[in-house]
Amino acid sequence: MATNSYNDLTRQITANLAPLRESVPQVMKSFSEMGKAAIADGALDSKTKELIALAIGVAVRCDGCIGFHAKALARLGASEAEVHDMLGVAVYMGGGPSVMYAAEAVAAFKEFSSPTGK
Repeated sequence: MATNSYNDLTRQITANLAPLRESVPQVMKSFSEMGKAAIADGALDSKTKELIALAIGVAVRCDGCIGFHAKALARLGASEAEVHDMLGVAVYMGGGPSVMYAAEAVAAFKEFSSPTGK
């Protein structure tokens, strides 16, 4: 993390996005609208969706994602127990996909190493 404070980090990212909002306003507006639509209550409530977003942020190691989604969860009233429970899954999934892709890499290497695979 570039800073010791997620408040500072999210403020810095927000400020750093200002030039993009000016130079590509439709892209940034569309991204914002997509985010609002994705997080809106539906079959899953907003808090559940933010828990998913934070889990993905952890699994892909995105400091900014962690900051913004943790902030949203605090605003939505998520409990520490809910966040910790989700983090157990995030830790598992951060490792699990690597294991799955490692198996795929083995299969690909075997395929390309075989006499008929070249």
